[in-house]
Amino acid sequence: MKRSWTAIAVAFAAFFAATGCNDYGNTFQNNTGAFLQFVSPSNATAGGAGFTITVTGSGFVTQTIVTFNQTKLTTCVVTTTAANVCAPANDTGTIVSVTAVVPAAMISKSGTDFVQTVQPHSGTGTNGLSNAVAFIVFPPPNPVPTITTIAPNSAPAGNAALPLTITGTNFLLTSDPTGGSQVFWNTTTQTTLTPTNITATQIQVTVPAALLATAGTATVTVNNLPVPPPANCQINCTGFGGGGTSNAATFTITGAGGNSANANAALVEEETPAVSLDGRYVAYAASQGGHTQIFARDTCQGADPSCQQRTILISSALDGTAATDDSHSPSMSSDGRYVAFTSVATNLVAETGTSAAPGTGRQVYLRDTCFGVSGSCTPSTQLISTDPNGTLVGLEGILPSLSASGRFVAFLAVTPSPASPSPAAQATAATSKSAASTNNSGYRQVFVRDTCLGTANCTPKTTRISLQPGDGSGTGSGAGTGTTKPAGPAISGGGDHVALAGGTTATLFMRSVAVDDGVFVALTKSQQ
Repeated sequence: MKRSWTAIAVAFAAFFAATGCNDYGNTFQNNTGAFLQFVSPSNATAGGAGFTITVTGSGFVTQTIVTFNQTKLTTCVVTTTAANVCAPANDTGTIVSVTAVVPAAMISKSGTDFVQTVQPHSGTGTNGLSNAVAFIVFPPPNPVPTITTIAPNSAPAGNAALPLTITGTNFLLTSDPTGGSQVFWNTTTQTTLTPTNITATQIQVTVPAALLATAGTATVTVNNLPVPPPANCQINCTGFGGGGTSNAATFTITGAGGNSANANAALVEEETPAVSLDGRYVAYAASQGGHTQIFARDTCQGADPSCQQRTILISSALDGTAATDDSHSPSMSSDGRYVAFTSVATNLVAETGTSAAPGTGRQVYLRDTCFGVSGSCTPSTQLISTDPNGTLVGLEGILPSLSASGRFVAFLAVTPSPASPSPAAQATAATSKSAASTNNSGYRQVFVRDTCLGTANCTPKTTRISLQPGDGSGTGSGAGTGTTKPAGPAISGGGDHVALAGGTTATLFMRSVAVDDGVFVALTKSQQ
């Protein structure tokens, strides 16, 4: 608690006035009782429980009484002849220790108090009082703040100054002796944002336009400073004030450029993040460098205290640079190590130029982040939407779903076509045995890729679990028509079942179980 010099002067004046005229009615200038060297402990926290103090010095007698702000305390004097018990008044042994109990009510408020002793005295000019020793009662420590949400959590690059509302707990008002909670905007550097309004659960700040000039991500944190010691504190004045920094909330600055930027921001906001089973790792889409990229965040939730929160790029090229085009739809393994996603970029893997190379549209990839690996591990990316026979060449792979271990990846493969096939063409495709007549129907196909991760003597393979395109009678569901957004598959933890929504589509399964009119659970080939 910060005190003015006037308050300190008044406190000392009151103390010396009290020592000049004490409980025994004597008036004099000097104390003639025991001499106090120090008191232990010498400080406490306001609002704490009662405790015992020990006074150390010389000149004590068995009738010595300890006082706290001149209020007598229950005192115990131990002597050599009354070991481990409080000595009677007529004990003649040597004084070993003097202790007293300070009730909780005496430290309900912070400030500087005084400990003295008083003992019997006689004769002119004696008073039985010792010198006074200061006892500091510190204010309660400040709490650590937490952030629940920030709103908004994104804005296009080049945006004007932006009002930001932070919701959470344990925020300190500006009237607090520390000046209130601080808000930090963290990118490659840290910037302090000045709050315009603070309550215990909400902070409002303004993000300057300069901080929104470039696409990327920033984190927002709130910090509470420790409570300062009383103004006249001289010993044990650090380490009691509490405070600390909150968890971080992510703010996304999307690509710049008028309506395009707004559309890009909307697209990113619609992305569904993926989370590990224990909630520690989160994969998500965010705009960086004019393209939507996939990131993964280690929140350190439930981890060892030495864990440092970090965000890594998932849509990463071999040289560590970002993907050259948009990436979407992250799906994460239960332990957070593997992340599947789709991307239009052509710099994510080294298979360029092969029959299964990317470059024909969106493709599905799997990234090993090395999260949770204690031994040697190098992050790597592999192409998922591929088949040794070239079945998927010319198709787009989208909307992946990852099994618990990360070994199996289910996804949709669609043939972008400029227009829906005519009814006559559909009828021809439905009866034709020619692969050429079916590969361009525009209907979606459901595939499962076995990557063989974590398995010995296994050859990676891609299995189609739906019938050939065109075998169904549905219309208007082709990927190239733009009339219906295809729903993605959901694979079970073990990778042996796949669920897919869309009862009006032409995707049929070799074997499936109907959940309702629009949802099916299909068995993979290994379950047939």
